[in-house]
Amino acid sequence: MSNEWDAETLFDVFERADARRILALTSVEELSAQALADRCNTSEATIYRRLDVLQDHDLVVEHDRVDEDGNHFKTYATNLDEVCFQLRDGGFTIDVTYRRDLVDEGL
Repeated sequence: MSNEWDAETLFDVFERADARRILALTSVEELSAQALADRCNTSEATIYRRLDVLQDHDLVVEHDRVDEDGNHFKTYATNLDEVCFQLRDGGFTIDVTYRRDLVDEGL
């Protein structure tokens, strides 16, 4: 699936190194905000702010999990597959492609 996006808005999102790091880390495995904070060497508050922005742009998805002690927590996974920025006619266009969940599509 791909959507048209305002290039300036996504440039702002990708400008943040910690947002890019979150996307990279969660492309490998689902992680909690605490795990992301530890791996990014930043506060959980910063991670949550970045996650909010990334979720607003459908770049990460949130999953509810239960640990072996029955405690509920959230993990995050990258929903992004590809971003293509193009320069045409004096302006930028952007195409965002999302990962497909084959289970959801019945394949």
